[in-house]
Amino acid sequence: MPERLGPARATPLFDKIALIGLGLVGSSIAHVARRQNLAKEIVGFDSDADVRTRARELRLCAIAESATDAVRGADLIVLCVPVGAMGDAAREIGPHLKPGAIVSDVGSVKSGVLSAVMPHIPDTAHFIPAHPVAGTEYSGPEAGFATLFLQRWCILTPTEGADENAVAKLTAFWEAAGSHVEIMNAAHHDLVLAITSHVPHLIAYNIVGTAADLEQVTQSEVIKFSAGGFRDFTRIAASDPTMWRDVFLNNKEAVLEVLGRFNEDLAALQRMIRWGDGQGLFDLFSRTRAIRRGIIAEGQETAAPDFGRHIGEENGAPTRS
Repeated sequence: MPERLGPARATPLFDKIALIGLGLVGSSIAHVARRQNLAKEIVGFDSDADVRTRARELRLCAIAESATDAVRGADLIVLCVPVGAMGDAAREIGPHLKPGAIVSDVGSVKSGVLSAVMPHIPDTAHFIPAHPVAGTEYSGPEAGFATLFLQRWCILTPTEGADENAVAKLTAFWEAAGSHVEIMNAAHHDLVLAITSHVPHLIAYNIVGTAADLEQVTQSEVIKFSAGGFRDFTRIAASDPTMWRDVFLNNKEAVLEVLGRFNEDLAALQRMIRWGDGQGLFDLFSRTRAIRRGIIAEGQETAAPDFGRHIGEENGAPTRS
């Protein structure tokens, strides 16, 4: 399996890409688009003036002073803002999209984003929702790196009747960024991500909060004696609170459905422990261990003791799995 990005394109896919939001994902798109020659021009905008200043200092891309300036003449516009801000961003840029423009996003909720964004996209443009399933616990324009999407999945959720050429071009974009592309409907995406991402994050936030609230364990002890399990929960719980607040509010149906199932399974686990069902515990742990091995076999994680979460050098840029 390749560990580096392929060669840059001889000719760009797009004349101009506009990135609305310059956090981890937006800045990483800027890096890989430049590295792989995916656009002749890359323009970014962030509503936070300090972020715009830092992005300029990093020479991330050309920085516009408004979202409307950023999207003028753009062939591809990627909304890299929190899910709860997608509708407002689409409302602002909608009247300024050029005919034939492709609008996409990077949100980890798709049904809610479709409902929020679609009303503001003119018939002359194409909205193709996307979710690059990649990230770290870091945020801000400094956190981006070109290989964030390498060997990760990017899920596209085009609506029925979506323009096939637009879907194909967006697919080519994410493949050039190093991703594997999968297409599914928005509702199915939201259920899958509730299981694989949203509820695990919710559990991590909850267990770290529980540890902090235990009066008989001081904060220094929680930090001092953090072993692998709690340490990895804290890594997940360090993620952007604004982004995750919006995820849970916009994917509540799928999250609550999975939480209900989780609570049922947790009750069954409690019974095994209470009644000394060693065989039941062994069978459960064996089954879940096999799932972990399957994730490694698919190339979505490493078998290293640190779970691959180190900072190193990959293609000349810092990498974080």
